[in-house]
Amino acid sequence: MIEEFAKDNLHGRLRRDRTALLWKLDGLSEYDVRRPLTATGTNLLGLVKHVATVEARYFGEVFARPSPEPLPRWQDSDGSDQWATEDETRDQIVGFYRRTWEHSDATIDELPLDAPGHVPWWPGSGPNTNLFAIMIHVLGESNRHAGHADILREGLDGRTGMRPEHEKPIDEEARAAHCAKIEQAARSAAPVKTENGSGERGGSLR
Repeated sequence: MIEEFAKDNLHGRLRRDRTALLWKLDGLSEYDVRRPLTATGTNLLGLVKHVATVEARYFGEVFARPSPEPLPRWQDSDGSDQWATEDETRDQIVGFYRRTWEHSDATIDELPLDAPGHVPWWPGSGPNTNLFAIMIHVLGESNRHAGHADILREGLDGRTGMRPEHEKPIDEEARAAHCAKIEQAARSAAPVKTENGSGERGGSLR
């Protein structure tokens, strides 16, 4: 009973994060879903491509159920799964992610939580594992990157929320006041150097 509950609970959370990640693309131009938004090139469509590849590997070859989608060898991983080339369309990458869900879901549904798996790219931490550990791992990856997508989308147009039903109209004035309050608290907590080089706490926001 507890195993069934654990699998259903983890699987439900994984489905939630998949949907949340894709929602972050809604309403954006081709340029905005692809362009680098951090110093290391993190971008929204690349996050979808990366998480799809993660699922395809962990719920595929780890359990000797290779994904029907063509994937480069894990030994040849070069970061190309983290951004979209000009030849890859949004629909292709989203479609890859959705087809990967079907393959992953079949693995989760058909195997027990203690089903053995082998992760060849985990030599240092022990490559032998099971479905329960992989579900935890992939859920963590998905949750982490969905959080990245939250921040990237907020930086693009201010939209926030985990799911469409959580989205609220943007109140620019309220947001500005909230940020000013946090800025004031940060300045007040930070030491301010005096003429003799000693530190004193805080200062008014100017």
